[in-house]
Amino acid sequence: MLTFTSYTVENVRDPFGILSGKRYEFVVNLDVPEDDELYEENGVSARVIIKVEDEETSIISYDLLETTTGRILDFDMEEDEEAALVLFCKEHLPA
Repeated sequence: MLTFTSYTVENVRDPFGILSGKRYEFVVNLDVPEDDELYEENGVSARVIIKVEDEETSIISYDLLETTTGRILDFDMEEDEEAALVLFCKEHLPA
């Protein structure tokens, strides 16, 4: 199971008003156990675009990154990990 250690969040601007709902970009640092296939010695982060519309929060896209280099990792999260990430982001939305 992944543990989320720290995060940053920014509002994604929509200067033309063409997107429905609000978008936020999260960068979440993950604590990945050494025996997990996602493990990287330099750490793993998730860059996530979240959509909030009508009280519903969902992931638009995400990338897993090696934290220190920003290199995109060619892995996907499992469904339960994605669900935990959505819940984490929902709980940490800016007021």
